[in-house]
Amino acid sequence: MASVGQSQKLITVEEYAQLPPSDTPTELVKGRIVEMNLPKPKHGTIVTRAARILDEFAEKHDLGIVPCADAGVVTERDPDTLRGADVAFFSYDRLPRDADLDRYPTSAPEIVLEVRSPSDRWAKVLEKVAEYLNAGVLRVCVLDPPTRTIHVYLPAQPEFQLTEDEELTLPELHEDFREAVSRFFP
Repeated sequence: MASVGQSQKLITVEEYAQLPPSDTPTELVKGRIVEMNLPKPKHGTIVTRAARILDEFAEKHDLGIVPCADAGVVTERDPDTLRGADVAFFSYDRLPRDADLDRYPTSAPEIVLEVRSPSDRWAKVLEKVAEYLNAGVLRVCVLDPPTRTIHVYLPAQPEFQLTEDEELTLPELHEDFREAVSRFFP
C-alpha cells in the first residue's frame, strides 16, 4: 500500500467525499489518501456470499442495511480515517431508513466482515479490526480463505476462531442468526 503524496495536506472525510473518482481504489487513513490493490475474484466471491447471507436475513426480518464492496466506514476523526468495509451491517437504529445513503454514515455499523487477502499481513488486519472496534462496531469477523476459518473480535473480549464445520452466530444482527462457516467459502 503506497500513500498518494506523502507530504499532502491532511483532509477530512467530507473533503474526501468531494474528490473526483480515482482510477485506483483508495482509503483515507489518518487524513491521507492511501492506494489499495484491487481484490482478486476469490476475495470478491467471498464478499458476495457474505453480503448475500447477511442481506437476505436482514431484509427478511426488516433489520437494516448491508452495504458491501468497500462501502466507507468512518473509524477515526481528527485526523479522519475512512475504511472500505468488505461487508457491514447497520441496523435501522444506527442508520435510519431515511438516512442519506449518498453520504458516509456518521455512526458505526454493528457488524463488519472483512475478507483477508493473500497479501494482507495479520498485523495490519488487526490494526483495522481495532479501528472498527474503537469506532463502535460491536463485532468484527475476519474471513480467512486459506484456512476456511472466521476470526471473531468483540470489544474487550478475547478473539475466537470458528472452523468450517461450526456455525457463525451474529446476535448483533438477530438472536436467531446462525450460518455454517463453510457457506462463506467457495
